[in-house]
Amino acid sequence: MGPSILPAMHEPEGVRARTRSPFAAAFLSLIFPGLGQLYAGAPLRALAFATGPILALALGAGLVLRLDRIALLGFVIDPAVLNAIFFVNLGVLVYRLVAIIDAYRVAAYLNTATASATGSPRSARSPLARDPLPIAGLIAIVLVMAGSHVVVARYDTLAQDFLSDGCIFLSDTSDDCELDASPTPGSTGTATAPGTPAAVGSLEPTLSPEPQSTPVGSALPAVSIPPWDGKERLNILLIGADQRPDEGTFNTDTLIVVSIDPKTKQVTMFTLPRDTVDVPTPPGPARSAFGSVYSQKINAWWTSIRLRDDLFPGTKKTRGYNGLKAIMGNLYGLDVKYFVEVNFDGFKQIVDKMGGVTVNVQVPVSDDRYPGSEGRLRRLYIPSGIQHMNGGEALRYARSRHGSNDFDRGARQQRILLSLREQADPQALIPRLPDLINALKSAVSTDIPANQLAPLLGLASEIDTKDIQSYVFTPPYYQTEYLSSPRGYIIVPNLSKIRAAVRDAFSADPPDEALRQDLAEERAGVWVLNGTSDSGRGTRLAGYLDYHGLAASAPRQKPPGAVPGNTKIVVYNGAEARLPDSIAYLEETFGVTVTLADDPAIRTDIVVTVGRSTPDLTAPQVN
Repeated sequence: MGPSILPAMHEPEGVRARTRSPFAAAFLSLIFPGLGQLYAGAPLRALAFATGPILALALGAGLVLRLDRIALLGFVIDPAVLNAIFFVNLGVLVYRLVAIIDAYRVAAYLNTATASATGSPRSARSPLARDPLPIAGLIAIVLVMAGSHVVVARYDTLAQDFLSDGCIFLSDTSDDCELDASPTPGSTGTATAPGTPAAVGSLEPTLSPEPQSTPVGSALPAVSIPPWDGKERLNILLIGADQRPDEGTFNTDTLIVVSIDPKTKQVTMFTLPRDTVDVPTPPGPARSAFGSVYSQKINAWWTSIRLRDDLFPGTKKTRGYNGLKAIMGNLYGLDVKYFVEVNFDGFKQIVDKMGGVTVNVQVPVSDDRYPGSEGRLRRLYIPSGIQHMNGGEALRYARSRHGSNDFDRGARQQRILLSLREQADPQALIPRLPDLINALKSAVSTDIPANQLAPLLGLASEIDTKDIQSYVFTPPYYQTEYLSSPRGYIIVPNLSKIRAAVRDAFSADPPDEALRQDLAEERAGVWVLNGTSDSGRGTRLAGYLDYHGLAASAPRQKPPGAVPGNTKIVVYNGAEARLPDSIAYLEETFGVTVTLADDPAIRTDIVVTVGRSTPDLTAPQVN
């Protein structure tokens, strides 16, 4: 081996030329502050840069693991937190910039120091001037790092802009955002003159406008809604609006009150069909203007009052919603604190921007008269099973009403809402945030204060959607249906039954409500005949059966013959084929087997005869 090689082979280890790429050091500090310094050979400096981020990540991980994704979303979109995020993001940008440049300089400096110790001629040149390629790499790394923070700042700004949008988060102290619900020239919609209670166009027959009424007083002053205290029962009105300004249409076709007990985390949803009439008007000026009940369909109430500043406080934008909260709260005996409205076209956009929604379709939907574009009817069929729907499909599933009934329609609307809530994943929504915010701006209005979103979403995260109870107040149990009346197709509420259901919702057994709905849907006619010495026994028993969903009555006639020893139940004229649930319920309740008979003179389906051993059953007292 040549002598020129031997000195190099026997060179002491400590003075061997040592180089670390400054570009690699900067890149590693881009990944995590301190990694570049560790790579360059400065462990203490690396620890100093890494300690702060490690503690911050530990704190953030603990927060993420502790909070449900909905609660985490609520925390992030708090206006104060969003404002803090902007400055924290700026600070982190500066910190990472310092860490990246420092790692580059440390690597370059140590390379120079090593070269000096070994007598290399490279030590005479500046590390930053020696090679322009690493400098270009450093600039690229800085730009990549800054770009990520620009994206965070953009999303933060979008969220702050959304929360400050006066057309989404409405207040009763400003009138900056107006809605034009009047028809455009040449349209066929029904115009609504200022101060005129009126029902506007709908997919179903709606009522004619009432003549212009005289204001009952001066304009009511603006009010501010006291914030929810986090302890009282929280009631929020969800509104689905059929909004077509070019046709003069603004019907609140979907009305769902969500009632939440913050202590027990129980939730109940109450749906009132849009064709409901004779809803009691709330006390005050509105009752003087409309009478004790609102005789038109409830979906026209918003239009009837939105221009009447003598009926409800608020602006032209908020007054109609304040009136809706008042009439629904008066009907249910609840304090409806807030509302959230989504128009149907915007609903489609929101679902699409969320990537669609997966729904368990429990009953196939078949509708041969679903309204399509330009007023044309089309056939709609949605099979049962798990279905992933886009916005248009989800809207059709929620709105279809022909071929089913309002109970099924209301249940479908509630199912869509629950599915959206369960599938709302903030991590998946972040890439879609700009488009989603634009869709929300064109579709959503609410009077929930922006600073209340965090506690409300925190409450929502604690709710198990599997335990949510649902009530759809439809005929025949909760309302009476009139297929043809001077007012067209209408349904009239049974106030005592509706209010009892709302009052007892948190103490009621969900299977009992489901059974009540099943029995009511069969529409069995039941007579209770009483031959005992207790003249009120038949009436009490009929009331008990009626409370549980059967259309029972107690005619003023005694059964022939002596009082039987046990309850006697007779099903007449083949009604057993269409009343399986009703018959099963009666047999279980009274512990007897029904008998079948044919008698054209009997004008009901089932006759229950009170016996000596028949239990004296009484319906719970309702107010």
